Amino acid sequence: MPLENNIWEFSDVDQTIVDDLKQQLNIEEVIAQILVSRKITSFNEAKQFFRPSDKDFLDPLSMDGMPLAIRRLKKAFEQKENILIYGDYDVDGTCSVALLYHFSSHFSEHVYCYQPHREKEGYGISLMAVDWMKEKNIQLVIALDCGIKDFKAAKLMHEIGIDLIICDHHKPGNQLPIAKAILNPKKEECDYNFKELCGCGIGFKFIQAYKKQFQIQYDENLALQLTAIATTADVVPLIGENRLIVSQGLAQININPIASIKKIFSLYKYTKGVNASDLVFKVAPRINAAGRLSHAKLAVQFLLSKNNELEMAFNEIENLNSYRRELDEEITNEALSQLSIKPNSRFTNLVHSPKWHKGVIGIVASRIMEHYYKPTIVFSGNGDVLTGSARSVKEFDIYAILEELQHHFERFGGHKYAAGMSLKKENKEKFFEEFENLVASKMTDELKCKKLKIDSKLSLQQLAQNKNESGIPKMMRIIKQMEPFGPSNSRPVFCFKGLLLSCKPKIVGQKHIKFHFTDEENSIITEGIWFNSVEGIQIIEDAKRLDVVATLMENHFNNQISIQLNIKDIKPYALSS
Repeated sequence: MPLENNIWEFSDVDQTIVDDLKQQLNIEEVIAQILVSRKITSFNEAKQFFRPSDKDFLDPLSMDGMPLAIRRLKKAFEQKENILIYGDYDVDGTCSVALLYHFSSHFSEHVYCYQPHREKEGYGISLMAVDWMKEKNIQLVIALDCGIKDFKAAKLMHEIGIDLIICDHHKPGNQLPIAKAILNPKKEECDYNFKELCGCGIGFKFIQAYKKQFQIQYDENLALQLTAIATTADVVPLIGENRLIVSQGLAQININPIASIKKIFSLYKYTKGVNASDLVFKVAPRINAAGRLSHAKLAVQFLLSKNNELEMAFNEIENLNSYRRELDEEITNEALSQLSIKPNSRFTNLVHSPKWHKGVIGIVASRIMEHYYKPTIVFSGNGDVLTGSARSVKEFDIYAILEELQHHFERFGGHKYAAGMSLKKENKEKFFEEFENLVASKMTDELKCKKLKIDSKLSLQQLAQNKNESGIPKMMRIIKQMEPFGPSNSRPVFCFKGLLLSCKPKIVGQKHIKFHFTDEENSIITEGIWFNSVEGIQIIEDAKRLDVVATLMENHFNNQISIQLNIKDIKPYALSS
């Protein structure tokens, strides 16, 4: 959808460093600019970026609490204790539970798994779960993607003699819960050299540490694939160990996928392999659907299922995902309808309906935030306590805002751009007012506009140079080597100045616009597609030349490969800077 008042912002890179890297690597300036904008400034950093390998993994035993955690798990295996793998109900938590359950089951027959019910228990280690642990005589709990703020549950577990190991990546508060060990790189006292692992990533490092310390055999194929899915789905930065995990996980998925992932991708025709975007848009929603609309344990069963069980588990997940899509569309339309009658001068989007399913309000909040580009909270619930899901615009820390207002909440937690909370219904109006006022006091004019970060200018001539036998130019071949793409390593964005139209653009699929661009000499014709942009047709109606911001994508058709511009924004050439 075309955005009004988009700010085009070129990456601010040090030209001296660009020139130096260009010489070291013998590459074109455009590629050097892209690398420097990603803080890759030396030959060794570039080598690690383009050729990630096992030796780039950090020592898992250097994470604070890790030696104690693996010794406690080994004791549990040796003494045949009852072990519980506990995790959140989202993709990160679900993959974490499947990961640690699969690993632990290799060494013990006394392993259970538990995920809270979203509706009945909510996020974190519930007191209902602690009662269940007591009934089952659980002696060790490994909590994944949760636990860092579960003080009541941790205290109760300690009192009844259950040891707790927390593997969480959420920001700790000033105090830490009672636990045998806490694995969280964001702890102040943790010197681990990478802070951005997701919950499943910490679980993966737990397995690496156990293998290293005790010299045991365990095939990491499943672990890498699940951690890659969790890492992409949880929108953590794809740098450092996260990028290494996703690179290696994708390699395994494309060579030897586990049965559940193979089943999902059997629905699609692939000519170029699975990438990070496929994990986000094809795998993650299916895993999420179980926890959102039924119970996350269904997704764990699906991820670990084989043979005869696989088809039944897959059908259940597919049905839930179809229902999730229906609810998502219905609730989004209702929420947008609510907001359409509110004044445009507001700094926030705040909506509530007692009938909305709280399993999809996070998705709805994301869609509304993108539509209006304002900090957004969607609430559901018809009892005394409402459940809310918050999403924020880029560079605006909604977590910090909510921290100032946490006196209104029963529970709350999250990240800079996404958070969840429970709120007493009687506090709703007061909270809505204070949230709007606090956001208004901190929101700048610059933050109200969506920024398009541009890596470099590019011409059609540069794009077309040095094609191989398949017709893929060198520029595209190098960009493909920069995958996997995601937060902090996004697909490179280029600005094409003054492109000419070789024919009139046409609307395709009722809501997209297709272009054929050419250069001054009319020697190169390149296609472009502007998705979901039909309302932007007026921008180009009378324009002779256009400035175009786009990423590059391969278009596979009739066994032919061409490079297409995936357009992000367009401005008439005469009006652009």
